Amino acid sequence: MSEPRQNSEGNLSDPVALVTGGSRGLGLLLARELADRGMRLVICARSSDDLARACDDLRERGTDLLTLPCDVSDSAAAQQMIEKAVAHFGRLDVVVNNAGIIQVGPLAAMTVEDFHTALAAMCLGPIHVTLAALPHLRQQGFGHIINVTSIGGKIAAPHILPYACAKFGVVGFSEGLRAELAGTGITVTTVVPGLMRTGSHLRATFRGDPAREYAWFAAGASLPLVSIHAERAARRIITAGIAGKPELTLTPLAVTAARMAGLAPGPTTRLLGLVNRLLPKPPPDPRSRTGREARQELHSRLHDVLTTWGRRAAQQYNQVTGRDQIPRPRGG
Repeated sequence: MSEPRQNSEGNLSDPVALVTGGSRGLGLLLARELADRGMRLVICARSSDDLARACDDLRERGTDLLTLPCDVSDSAAAQQMIEKAVAHFGRLDVVVNNAGIIQVGPLAAMTVEDFHTALAAMCLGPIHVTLAALPHLRQQGFGHIINVTSIGGKIAAPHILPYACAKFGVVGFSEGLRAELAGTGITVTTVVPGLMRTGSHLRATFRGDPAREYAWFAAGASLPLVSIHAERAARRIITAGIAGKPELTLTPLAVTAARMAGLAPGPTTRLLGLVNRLLPKPPPDPRSRTGREARQELHSRLHDVLTTWGRRAAQQYNQVTGRDQIPRPRGG
């Protein structure tokens, strides 16, 4: 739907796209991509400050934009957001469920609240938004729903268990939703990314031994051979979504992991068990830190060099504010 479509009255109008979690990281890049394709935009996020900075970024592109603070884990808030979006633009054509959080650490350092928080944001959140948007899409008789899940929703890697539980749930919702909406003119695309260089490791929460957990996760989310450039990922996601493709898996590692899990679940589980042995063990006094705080505790010049690409992504994609700008590592 890169071109304007006919609405239910037979009139042509510019399509409208909604991106949840659209103020930074991948969400901001998805919003940019949609704007570059001529769509009017609604973006939502929990942080008004992040939304304000994203608004400046997107308006520089000449985008017709509405920003709405919203926590999609609240069903009433999601319903109100959809109603405001439709009231403002008169229509809704593309829904991108992207909002998410991530907690990294061993199960022994996680709490039941961590699971509730992850499930509310990344499983129930897309459900809330989709159910609120569906009546409008059904009335038009067409539309696209793009659910950004994760390879963590296909294979449950250790040390991200709350995240994986939530992503498994939204993968199931997305696949079942596509089947239920077959023939209605509304398509559903399940996006299964691997690691992307979005700078999101600075916004993640690290539990147990935060500095060591941050070390492995940030490196994986930064190195080019392991992660994909986020702008390339955003282009592929929007292209697949507006083409109505059933599923898109990003990065060769994610494709390989998904195939392994499907074809050889036993060996895959044993391999993940070996990986778990290599990951940091929880200390006697587990702690919790943000990515920024964990990085400061790590104090590693080599790690700063290894995460150069991730640091640049964080600065480009609204993951850090002016006062939080990350200095370049010496010699890097």
